[in-house]
Amino acid sequence: MAAITAAMVKELRERTGLGMMECKKALVAVEGDIEKAIEELRKSGQAKAAKKAGRTAAEGVVVTKIAEDNSYGVLVEVNSETDFVARDENFLGYVEKVVAAAFERKEADVASLMAGELEEARLALVQKIGENINVRRIHIVEGGVVGGYVHGNKRIAVLVSQEGGDAELARDVAMHVAAVNPQVVSKEDMPADLVEKEKAIFKAQAEQSGKPAEIIEKMIVGRINKFLSENSLLEQPFVKDPDVKVGALAKKAGATISSFVRFEVGEGIEKEEVDFAAEVRAQAGL
Repeated sequence: MAAITAAMVKELRERTGLGMMECKKALVAVEGDIEKAIEELRKSGQAKAAKKAGRTAAEGVVVTKIAEDNSYGVLVEVNSETDFVARDENFLGYVEKVVAAAFERKEADVASLMAGELEEARLALVQKIGENINVRRIHIVEGGVVGGYVHGNKRIAVLVSQEGGDAELARDVAMHVAAVNPQVVSKEDMPADLVEKEKAIFKAQAEQSGKPAEIIEKMIVGRINKFLSENSLLEQPFVKDPDVKVGALAKKAGATISSFVRFEVGEGIEKEEVDFAAEVRAQAGL
């Protein structure tokens, strides 16, 4: 049998879009014949699934799983191409398998988690449903008291870690983060470059007022303080009781909020705009 080289695996990957292990396994099975490997992959449906992998998957769900003792939790986003599939019971069943595996193994690396049975199950589901499905990201939160919140439609999910307090408080704070979307826990956590960027914008706006330099400086300081308060979790009015700031709420409960992670389905993914009328015309040769 011909030796299976890295170059052969690379070529098969480029031509099918499949993962390294799938390509290597296919080449071994046909003794290194790339064309035959492609033929066999097409027969098994894997090559068809690979073609779907090039399509944008920006819908889906985000879900959490938290330990019974609230010592750690996992946050996962799994994408589909359409919202319709995101509600499909087969898709949601697969999501539960991914979350359970990530939780059990405390594995945040998608590639490591997906090696093996989960990837095979994903490919089978792509074949069955007819859409690209992608496990996009995983985050593990560990330490202190961990609480979470998933919005009803599973498009936003949050994990919060705190020192002290209880799981109910952590869940309330997670709900607040889901609704208000702060950038950082405290004002001190705001990246310096972002503060400078905002300061430059405020300065340009203030200078257009024609006011004296000392007044402009005070205007800039005021606007920066407002920006920090509006985007810092501890400074925000609590969504369930706007008369109380989140920081004061935590302090009253004897807790200190350490961190939070917020996932929203499809954030940062550039969605492809599809002109369905044009697509139909093209397929009809018009």
